[in-house]
Amino acid sequence: MNQPRLNLFENVLSGHVPITLDGGLATELEARGYDIGTTLWSAALLRSNPSAIVDVHRAYLEAGAEIIISASYQASVKGFTSMGLSEREAEALILSSVELACTARQQFRDAHPEITRTPIVAASIGPYGAALHDGSEYTGDYDVDESGLRQFHEQRLALLDQTSADVLACETIPNSLEAGVLCKLLEDVRLPAWVSFCCRDGRLISDKTPLHEVCALYRGHPRVLGLGVNCTAPQFVTSLIGEIKKAAPDKAIVVYPNAGETYDVLSNSWFGDASPAAFAEFAQQWQAAGARIIGGCCRIGPQQVAALREGLRVSTG
Repeated sequence: MNQPRLNLFENVLSGHVPITLDGGLATELEARGYDIGTTLWSAALLRSNPSAIVDVHRAYLEAGAEIIISASYQASVKGFTSMGLSEREAEALILSSVELACTARQQFRDAHPEITRTPIVAASIGPYGAALHDGSEYTGDYDVDESGLRQFHEQRLALLDQTSADVLACETIPNSLEAGVLCKLLEDVRLPAWVSFCCRDGRLISDKTPLHEVCALYRGHPRVLGLGVNCTAPQFVTSLIGEIKKAAPDKAIVVYPNAGETYDVLSNSWFGDASPAAFAEFAQQWQAAGARIIGGCCRIGPQQVAALREGLRVSTG
């Protein structure tokens, strides 16, 4: 009997080398002078300037990223319809986020025929709090019940699961109830998935639930192949990797923290400093601790990804 064919993400996971993820899409767009100050954040550019999104995806691929994540993190039907679009138009924009990433991938492959690997496209699925644009994605302080969370995620998951993406990336999850809702919904998806949590320290996710508790929900999960942390300060990641390994040893570990800076929601500004060399050094520690997929989130740009990629290459010989 023939074995079922693995998709691109599953095939890459079957190897044993570290996989480089991209950096922060929205903050790189911001660094290039694009306005992401609306409630839709970077997703607004899906309508106003899609070529800018393609350019940033390309920049991360040129820096060595092997996985790029679509601009659908903050995209929602409700968010787009609030701007006067029809539901069909809103759905088309969400789907276009993956098409743009695929376009960038094809452009990169055309420009580099000497590179045999095919970059992976991940469809971003942000938390409920991201659509609120009130900072609750970093606290997990939600005023919604399980039914409301299910309704929020179900439609977007169904949309992105039908795209040409290679994997679903459920990101920055700060809330244990939301983790449980996603765990059930992801049982029925076509694509493989990873789930990554936003954490407040080396042990707890943002709503103060121990990371090992929410990761244990996914142990043995048929479609979730990776668990991890993102949009979390880099100094907490090594400890968090240990929590994931204890709770779900069958899952690949995905880490893409922020630069360790502080974001102020009211002023839409960042405070702190980020060094490519320091981030690359952290990445080697995360690899040694057991992380398989390593990249960055907010304020991690192509320079940091290039340094990270080189550091991982050196550490693996």
